[in-house]
This record gives sequence, C-alpha cells and structure tokens, in this order.
Amino acid sequence: MSYTKKRYLVYIFITVFTFSLPFITIDNNHILLLSFDKLQFHFFGFVYNMNELYIMPFLLMFLFIGIFAMTTLFGRVWCGWGCPQTIFRVIYRDLIESTILDMRRIKNKQKDIDYSKKSNHLKKYISIFLWLIITIVISTNFMWYFVPPEDFFLYMQSPNDHMFMIIFILSIAMFLVYDIVFMKENFCVYICPYSRIQSVLYDDDTKQIVYDTSRGGDVYVNREKSIFKMKEWSSNEECTTCEACVKICPANIDIRKGLQVECIDCLECADACSIVMGKLGKKSLINWGSTNTVIHKRITKLFTKRNMTYFLSLILCVVLAIVFASKKEPFLLNVNKTTNLYKIKAEQKVTNNYVLTFHNTQDKAYTFDIKLEDNENFRIKRFKAFKLEANKRVKKIFIVETKKRLFISSTKDTALKIKINSFTLENKDIKLSRELSFVYPRSDLIK
Repeated sequence: MSYTKKRYLVYIFITVFTFSLPFITIDNNHILLLSFDKLQFHFFGFVYNMNELYIMPFLLMFLFIGIFAMTTLFGRVWCGWGCPQTIFRVIYRDLIESTILDMRRIKNKQKDIDYSKKSNHLKKYISIFLWLIITIVISTNFMWYFVPPEDFFLYMQSPNDHMFMIIFILSIAMFLVYDIVFMKENFCVYICPYSRIQSVLYDDDTKQIVYDTSRGGDVYVNREKSIFKMKEWSSNEECTTCEACVKICPANIDIRKGLQVECIDCLECADACSIVMGKLGKKSLINWGSTNTVIHKRITKLFTKRNMTYFLSLILCVVLAIVFASKKEPFLLNVNKTTNLYKIKAEQKVTNNYVLTFHNTQDKAYTFDIKLEDNENFRIKRFKAFKLEANKRVKKIFIVETKKRLFISSTKDTALKIKINSFTLENKDIKLSRELSFVYPRSDLIK
C-alpha cells in the first residue's frame, strides 16, 4: 500500500475519532471537555473544577515535550499525517478541487488552476461554497470540546440566547475558508513556528524524507548559495530527472535539495518516485528514514542521551499527573477570613469570622456539616448543616469563638492554627479537612 493511501486511512481515523470523542462518556462524564460554561475540565471520565486544575501543567508539559520527542525521532510526521491544516488542505485541494470538480490534476499540485477557462470560475465559487459547509461542521465539532453536544443542541433551540456561541462558530468557519482557500501552504511556511523548531531538533538519526544521493546523485550543487545549478550527469546516477516528485509535492518544493522547512513529511514524493523507479525495476530514490540509514548505511540509534532524557521527562509528567490527580477532593471548600481580624465581646469572648465557600462537585445533593477538632478551647457559633444540590456552590458565614484566657502574648496578636473537618451526613466518606488561622489578641486588650 502506498504512503498516500495509508495517510488517507489515518485521516479517516482521525476524523471519525475527533467527531466521536465528544459523545463518549464515562459515568456521564466526558473523555475530554473544557467547559467554560460549567467551569469544569473533564479528562477520561474524571471531572475537575477550575480550582482543581493542578494536573493541567503536567498535561501541557507532556504535550510539548512529546512534540519535541516525536520530532526528534520521526521528524515532521505530525505535519503530514495528523495536522488539521494538512487534512483540510487535502479535503479542499484533492477531494473538492481535483476529484469532484476536476479543476486541477491531482498528480500536479504545483500547477495553478487555469482560470482562463470560464467553467473554472463557476467551479471556484462552488468549491468555496462546499468548503464553507464543511468548515461549519468542523467548527461545530470544535465547539463540542467546550460545550458538550447535549448542551449544544439544547442551546441551539433558542439561538437568540446564545449568539456568542454562534458567532464563534461562524468566525472559526470564515477563518478556515481564508486559511485553506487563499493562504494555502503559506500558513505552514510563514506562520506555523513548528517548521522552524524542527531544524533545531533534527539530527542524523531523525526519520525524515531523504533523497538518496548515493544512488540518485547530487542533483543540486552549491547548496549554500541561493541559486541551484544542475550538475553534469553520470551514468551511475539513477535519477531520471522526471520531476514527478516535484510536481506531486503539495508544499511546492524539490526534495532533492535536501531538508527544507516547507517539507511536511507527507511522502507523496516517495510514492511518485516509487512508480517511476518501479517501471525500471528499482526501488524509490526517496525514502522515509534517517540520514544515517539511507545515505550513510548505518543503524539508527534510538536510545541516545537526548532521547532518553525525553522518555524520562514524559514518564515523570505522567507519574506526577497521576499522583496529583489521585489527590482530587470529593468537594471544594475555600476558607477566607473577613476584614476584621477578631472581635472581643463581653465575658472575655474572642471571635473570628470567616467566609466558607462550598462547592458540591458530586452528581447528587448532599447535606454538609462542620466540626472542630479542638472542642475544648474553641466552639462553632452560628453555623448549621445545610443541603447543597449537585454542581452548586454557596457561601456561608462561619464564626469560631473561644472563652478561655490563653495569655499567649502581651505585646502582639497571635495567629493560632485550628483544624476543621467538613463532611456530608449522607456519606461519611465524603469529607475533607481545612486549617484556619485564628487570631487571638494580645493579653492587655482582654479585661
């Protein structure tokens, strides 16, 4: 099977996976969802409130380190085989323009469409209209990762109340029309920073698109100059200069010049060369492999010091994400002190006021209550157990009082640590602890 067919199968898999993922749930929780509406992050069935996004840094580190590791090992395989920009260009250029409307030859992607033909003018508008419809579907799918499908279709029943969401979808769609139809591959060359990063990450063991100069010969000389000159041909050089690899390239480059930032590792040039060289009973002169394996005929080293550093860093990110994710609390409780440090009342009573914010992150209602660990010196005043519905939050005034003369300091106020235990009456396993700072006044203020 050719690389092109394999790539198309990967595109189909990515498309089906991307459209299906928002509908997959575990215990009514999504696999991947960043909900700005409900201020939640769903990850593999676990739900994290925005205040619990302590695993996000490790996931982002894993993403970026993974990109660097993947590029070091396999070059720009993401660009040619998984990047949405590439997939969308294939849909528009190869499917709509070439296959459906027959506006260009699919084997000659460097030749512009001939608009001198009147039929192509109408086809151009038809192609843009078809792509606009597809972009709206793509934008809607993108929105499902922020607004789950069940809420999205409910919101669409009253579109006037959710105009921001509709405008966002249309804005993404219009950007994709401009990007894919007019900007084309220039996005990869001039805007995307990944092509520049690759030149730093590549070495002779990195898999990439390599033209075998040991068989085909050096087609270009004086590479350090801006002008490339054709070399005198020798009988032992197998390249036929058919230019098939050049015509098929969607990035408009000649792979025989060597590594270039425009190359996206799509391997279409390798397929084109395989067809031509296959007629001569020979293997392709263009291969996906490292410089060491293709040109120097050496074994590619996988476990280099740099690669091992990447592997260990990725493992560390996963371990830390799992450790922090395991510390997820059953509900959220934030403690904030009021502006008054303390109040001194009659009979030597000292009180501290707090504002407690409860957030029930469970999927059903619970009754919450609080107890103090130190019941001898302190007691709770004006707080009663209350019921809180699922995914709701509420603020409660919490007052701690002491009647005892502690006589800690005669010169300054003292902050004491008090531990409170919050729990639900329906399920004693749903509990957590918080530490309060109780400010006790200096002894001369208490009569």
